[in-house]
Amino acid sequence: MARRLIAATASAVLILGLAACDDGKGPVTTPPPDLGFEPQTSDGGGDESEASDGGGDDGARDGGGDGDSQAAPDIPAPDRADFPGMDEHTEEGAAQAFRYYIAMSMWGRKTGDDTVVAALEEDSCNACKQFNEEIRTARKTGIYWSDFDIEEVNLISEEGLTTEFEIGWAFTISDHSRPDPETGEKASYGPIDYITVGGMEWVDGEWHVALLTASWGKGKHG
Repeated sequence: MARRLIAATASAVLILGLAACDDGKGPVTTPPPDLGFEPQTSDGGGDESEASDGGGDDGARDGGGDGDSQAAPDIPAPDRADFPGMDEHTEEGAAQAFRYYIAMSMWGRKTGDDTVVAALEEDSCNACKQFNEEIRTARKTGIYWSDFDIEEVNLISEEGLTTEFEIGWAFTISDHSRPDPETGEKASYGPIDYITVGGMEWVDGEWHVALLTASWGKGKHG
């Protein structure tokens, strides 16, 4: 009994075994204290991008001002070979391309590199920019997330309402350290569950993320 993953003019609908929204009112808008920003809905509108440009200088790698700052870690990027078919104009290709996009976003938090994610998202996707703001923050401050593993929980796809396909990917990241959102200092965290939903469009021979919503926290997968 399929239902849409992304509502055309409302908050994301997280369904088909991924998870339900906490109280039926839409995606989480106040994350737990250990999470860094408020997930945004994926309508591509509004002015959220004004707060997500990392100060307008994505090339800054000054690592400035904090005793925990360091050079960007040399951590291998996700291997495209682990996302078979992502270059194909098919539903499975869209699903694999979205997995790759999110995996690169998670890797960017460890390295400060958002080159690939920026190339694979539409300019109109303000929620994409906000979701990846933590990458630019890491690069600017020189305080990076430690390495962690991604464990897949569920991957689903269907034809979209406003995009070609809508992809839902639920996963868990393992124990890791990252900046505390209150103090900015490095702190240790346990596993965190993520639920991500993306609207995918085929653009110039590759899949792009045009819409995005994300929710995360402990116990998100039930």
